[in-house]
Amino acid sequence: MSDEGAMARVRAVLYAPPVARAGYLYATGVALLIGSVFGTGRIRRVDGLFVCTGLPRWAFRRGGTCVGGVYLTDDNDAPAVLRHEKVHRQQWKQYGMMFPLLYALAGQNPLTNHFEVEAGLEDGNYVKRGRAR
Repeated sequence: MSDEGAMARVRAVLYAPPVARAGYLYATGVALLIGSVFGTGRIRRVDGLFVCTGLPRWAFRRGGTCVGGVYLTDDNDAPAVLRHEKVHRQQWKQYGMMFPLLYALAGQNPLTNHFEVEAGLEDGNYVKRGRAR
């Protein structure tokens, strides 16, 4: 058995819809717990994305973080940002608990991280409107 073949089988299992879905649901549950315990704003649902506001800065990176189906932030919840985070929600649904690893492997530079590019650099406030790419 080749290493390539073995890796393909591992990926097939890890990315299988039931496995990815379980990881997504687990991450969503943990993030909702964090948002409800540490957030001071109300938790609301916007187009399927849970939005938890009023969190302390240590609870997220940059302007906010999507974990599973939950967006954790202080007050960075403009419509364009939520549009960006909804794409990350879909990425979590597709990759489950593999998403954080895949995201890290894609690099910390949002301008070259394909997950950020897919979510929209303008909506994510990584570039000014009209200057994407």
